[in-house]
This record gives sequence, structure tokens and C-alpha cells, in this order.
Amino acid sequence: MKAVCLLSGGLDSSTCLAIARGNGYSCYALSFDYGQRHKVELDAAARVAAALGAEGHITVPINLRVFGGSALTADIDVPKSRDAAEMSGGIPVTYVPARNTVFLSIALAWAEVLEASDIFIGVNAIDYSGYPDCRPEFIEAFERMANLATKAGVEGRTRVRIHTPLIAMSKADIVRTANSLGLDFRLTHSCYDPDASGRPCGLCDSCLLRKKGFADAGLVDPLDYRA
Repeated sequence: MKAVCLLSGGLDSSTCLAIARGNGYSCYALSFDYGQRHKVELDAAARVAAALGAEGHITVPINLRVFGGSALTADIDVPKSRDAAEMSGGIPVTYVPARNTVFLSIALAWAEVLEASDIFIGVNAIDYSGYPDCRPEFIEAFERMANLATKAGVEGRTRVRIHTPLIAMSKADIVRTANSLGLDFRLTHSCYDPDASGRPCGLCDSCLLRKKGFADAGLVDPLDYRA
């Protein structure tokens, strides 16, 4: 069985790839160079894809900086040191407009070429910072659309399934699952605002959620945080 797996190089997408591999899929990893300020994550994606034995790994360039509108794709400060209430208090400025819609659409195209029926994405609806394109309703709607949008779907040759194995997990659950699957956490990168050498800030929402996940799981995060 072939599957396209969205892979940013972060903890969640890397765990998702490990799960797909563990379930017997031949995985084709798909990453995006979309103008993100944390482009160092693409190096992590390449490391993870190689370590987990992906059958192929493509990085697609899409310059979302032409639109901006996000702290990840424009000169807007990344929020730091927010507590859980602040993180859950609305859609944050790190939301990239329509990002997962764009990414899944390209994944759908590659899946059709590969004659694959399965797409894996590491979205999470528990420990997430208010992103609308991480919700189960969005994934369900995209899957319905996907089966109307391709030649393979219309001809009945494939039925696309969007897999979200992390969607109901806490960050601690994700850390434990990744650990049980042998993921080398040193290969991953989660920070939204790393320094020039790629060292994570330790204070953005993504770093804080990751650090809490490791603490709650009773495991040590091997990354060297600046704070």
C-alpha cells in the first residue's frame, strides 16, 4: 500500500510518518518550502524521511510570502511565553492562511499520480493553537471533496482516505507514541522562531507545547533550547 505523508520535520508530522510506516504503508514524504521563517525544518524533514525509510521525499516550493498574513510568512513577531489560556483564546498570528488546504491539495495530486489511496497528515485537535485547518470537520470535508476532484476518484479506481492518527492525542500521547516507534527526537524540529544555527527558542507556542508534552510523558527532550 502506498501513502503520501505530509512531513514538516516537526514532532507531529514525524510521528505520523512513523505510524504510517508501522502500519505497513510504503510512504512517500511530502514537504513544502513555502517561505516559512523556520526553513530549518526542511533539513529536519529530510533527516526524518531518510531515517524512517520513506520510499521517496519531495520538497515542493510554494512562496506563501507573496500573501503574508502570518508570523511565519511575514515580518510579524512570533508570540512568546503564552500560557494555555492565551494559546486557546483564538486563532493565533502564526496561522498561515489556507496552508493545510494548499498542502493537502498537492498531496492529493501526488497520490493520484502514485495511484495511492491514502494521505497522512499530523493534525491535532487537542494540543493545538486554534488552527481552523486542524479540525476534524475540515479533514472530513476535504476528504469528501477529494473524491469528487480527481480522475481516479470519478472513475472509481481509488477512494482517497485522509488519515489523522494524532487528531485526538495529547502532546504527551504523541511523544509516547513516537518513542514507542523508535523516532529519534534529535532529528526533529518544532520551533517557529529558531536562531541562525537552527537552535529552538523555547518560548514560542510550538516549543512550549512540545516541552510540556515531553514533561507530561516523563521523557527528556534532547533538543537544546535557548530558553
